[in-house]
Parts: sequence; C-alpha cells; structure tokens
Amino acid sequence: MKQLLATALLVITFSAFGHGGEDHGAPPPALSQSVAPRASAATADFEVVAVLEGRTLLVYVDRFASNEPVAGAKVEVETDVPGVQGLVSETSPGTYVMPLAADFPAGRHPLTISIETSDNADLLSLVLDTSPPPSTAAPHTHAWSEWTVWVLAAALLLAGAALLLLRRRRQHRSPRGHQA
Repeated sequence: MKQLLATALLVITFSAFGHGGEDHGAPPPALSQSVAPRASAATADFEVVAVLEGRTLLVYVDRFASNEPVAGAKVEVETDVPGVQGLVSETSPGTYVMPLAADFPAGRHPLTISIETSDNADLLSLVLDTSPPPSTAAPHTHAWSEWTVWVLAAALLLAGAALLLLRRRRQHRSPRGHQA
C-alpha cells in the first residue's frame, strides 16, 4: 500500500512541472481591419504620409526638422494607376486631398509626390500597399517531439504498473519466513 501511495504522489508531482512557454493569459487583441492603407517617406526637408481612405487619397506634409505642417505648398501626385495623378488640393495646413474616380486596385503601387513651397522643392517616392491583410490565424499543430514526450510518459507508466504487478505476484507465491 505504501508503494502505491508513493507512486501516486510521484505521478502527481510530475504533472505539476512547468512546460513550454505558453501564455495562458488573455489573447492579444486582433488588429483592427479599419486601418487604411498608408505609405510614408522623408527627406532632409519634408516628411510625407499618404493615406488611402475609400476613394480619397489624403496626403499629409510636414517639415522634417520641426514637424510643422507645410501650408500653401503645391503638391502633385503621380502613380501607375490610371486616372490617379495631378495636383492635390489643400483642405487645412499640411493636409492635402485628392478625390479618386475609382478604387485603387489591390497590390503595391509606387507613388511619386512632388512638393514645391516658396523656399524649397522636393521629390519623394513612396509605395502604397493596398493588398488585403494576410490571415493571422494559424492552425495549431503538435510537433513530433511533443507527441514523443506523451508516448514515452505513457510507456513508463505502463512499465511501472507492470513491474508493480509482477512484484506482487512473486511476493504472494513465495511468502517470507517459510523454508523448504
């Protein structure tokens, strides 16, 4: 009976050992699907961010050194998408808007943005990626090493149980203290 109790205690303590690096906390929040496609570029003078929102291309322009919005600039956009090129109109300081006749097709599109101010001019190249986001859900699979550990543990448990049974049978066949 003591051996059975000792074996049970060993089995319980082995199951309490830590394993893997799994995080059993709350899952990380999913990325928002509402994030619009965007592209950015910077030079020594200007910083540009282009954001595609539906059928509108927003272009944000600021000074690289001070992050001050560039107001009153002449901003022109060129791309490989037909019908998406020309001057962009300013709606507020540093914010320029270009309405689009059609949706951008999915893919990576090079943009060339030229900026002219009263004291400076620059040309920036960006790549606007309008591809659909990749699937983030990967199927959970078990590596062969994970299965091997469980098979070995089961084999050891069965071997231990078999040894206990054999030992009990031998003790019942030849009782101690009797001489033949």
